[in-house]
Amino acid sequence: MATQLSVDIVTPDGRAFEGEARGVQAPGIEGSFEVLRNHAPMIAAFEVGKLVVKTKDAYEDLTARNGRIEFATSGGFLEVLDNRVIVLAETAEPSSDIDTERAKKAEQRALRRLDDSASPEEREEAEAALTRARNRLRVSMGGV
Repeated sequence: MATQLSVDIVTPDGRAFEGEARGVQAPGIEGSFEVLRNHAPMIAAFEVGKLVVKTKDAYEDLTARNGRIEFATSGGFLEVLDNRVIVLAETAEPSSDIDTERAKKAEQRALRRLDDSASPEEREEAEAALTRARNRLRVSMGGV
């Protein structure tokens, strides 16, 4: 369709999404941004946060919320070229696939690791795990 973008979201575990969309929102390292049709070519890094694919036909997809498919992501890179968006993500988990109870347990484990951190490196790893767990929780519950 002439008013759409071609979107491909790929992780080390495989393809998380492939299809047409009206736009893509990403949690950029310098702030959230959105890509729409005819966007200038670019490559951008993004961080832990919510990646949103806005699709007209999303209501037909069980993973969609109000024309949006939301993914909890751990960061990566996004390329835009000729109305094609390629997302190379460390992780991209659709909100519908997130087990909220499991995410809560991961948050609790990360908090314990943070309390038990002996070195700056251990603390940094625990803080990163906590950030990822809280992001998964927010996305699973439909939060920002």
